[in-house]
Amino acid sequence: MGRRPCCAEEGLNRGAWTAWEDKILINFVKVHGEGKWRDLPQRAGLLRCGKSCRFRWFNYLRPDIKRGNFSLEEEELIIRLHKLLGNRSSMIAGRLPGRTDNEIKNYWNTPNQASSQTPPRVSSSSPPESSARKTVPFLEGFN
Repeated sequence: MGRRPCCAEEGLNRGAWTAWEDKILINFVKVHGEGKWRDLPQRAGLLRCGKSCRFRWFNYLRPDIKRGNFSLEEEELIIRLHKLLGNRSSMIAGRLPGRTDNEIKNYWNTPNQASSQTPPRVSSSSPPESSARKTVPFLEGFN
């Protein structure tokens, strides 16, 4: 059986959220609190999926979220925790007040950021220099 779908997916807005939609979601959560995300869009009058509303609230609209770049202390802590915990961005975010797991993941995956702090990975796409290229006899003319 399983769960019922969270939304009909027909007639829903996709893509960027508008300021009007943000305001509706903020006001609804202030009045009714967090939770029941599947029912929220219909009750609030939003043409969005419940999952989209939950992600928007937790990653962008919550009042306790820190904005802006990470401080040096936060960057160092992220690097240390990443070495200790691996790619568990939600556990790392739990140790950085006001930061979301989405921010941690985006920070770590951004080029020239924390990912440059990790040791370089060995590329497996190019063969070792000592190995000769093997050819298949019937494909020799197609190289």
